[in-house]
Amino acid sequence: MNVGKLAAGILVAAAAGAILGVLFAPDKGSETRKKISKKGSDLKDMFKSKMNDLVDDMADQYDELKAEGNKAINSGKEKANALKADAKHAIS
Repeated sequence: MNVGKLAAGILVAAAAGAILGVLFAPDKGSETRKKISKKGSDLKDMFKSKMNDLVDDMADQYDELKAEGNKAINSGKEKANALKADAKHAIS
């Protein structure tokens, strides 16, 4: 899950930077709280988007692997049937 660790690291770094930037800004407390709330909402949306992208990528990879597995199974069945037919032909 290298992608998951990277996304978590980016999220934590962005959150820490945003909070420190807002806390050290020379604004009134109410403005600071609004900014923190806005940054939190933005980070939540960014995280949700990244997680949706990750889930979509994983679903695509699952579908590809499933298709490859089915292809391998069908190929194996065809080979087994061919061997079975050859064996019957050799016996008769």
